[in-house]
Amino acid sequence: MSKPYEHLIKIILIGDAGTDKTKILLKFAGVGQQQGPFISTVGCDFKIRDLEAHGQRVRLQIWDTAGNEKFFKITSSYYRGTKGIFLVYDVANETSFHNVRAWMENISEATGKDAVVTLLGNNCHLKSDERQVSWERGQALAQEMDVKFFEVSADMGTNVEEALKSLVQDVLAKV
Repeated sequence: MSKPYEHLIKIILIGDAGTDKTKILLKFAGVGQQQGPFISTVGCDFKIRDLEAHGQRVRLQIWDTAGNEKFFKITSSYYRGTKGIFLVYDVANETSFHNVRAWMENISEATGKDAVVTLLGNNCHLKSDERQVSWERGQALAQEMDVKFFEVSADMGTNVEEALKSLVQDVLAKV
């Protein structure tokens, strides 16, 4: 019996708490917006999604990790076997942007150069007076770290699918 996919790719979402990684995960998985109060991730959660890329069937395991520092050591164990990483900050939260470098150091220590990293600036739908981090600053940081960069909106769905497909293509090119 053949598998329903040719490649299994583990992807994780990393970044500070409150950057809406869970909302991004739900968009990636094609799940509608959660109704009622939003509950923070404790430890981790994951969703499965199948898609076709480069004529190949791909199964994605997309892991959402808690951004809270008390889960930081737990989070590092989820790097094992990871092929793709979304490093997420919130454009309305300067601290989450500032912490990207620390997250990147952790990623480098845990994975070396084995995983493909993409930087995501979430909440791109916000007006300029609501933002603390400009697109230009996000792009400059991504260039400095030598990773791809997308601004996305988990609320509106803007660029979420494009970022996912780009990461999957980059992972497949590396395999």
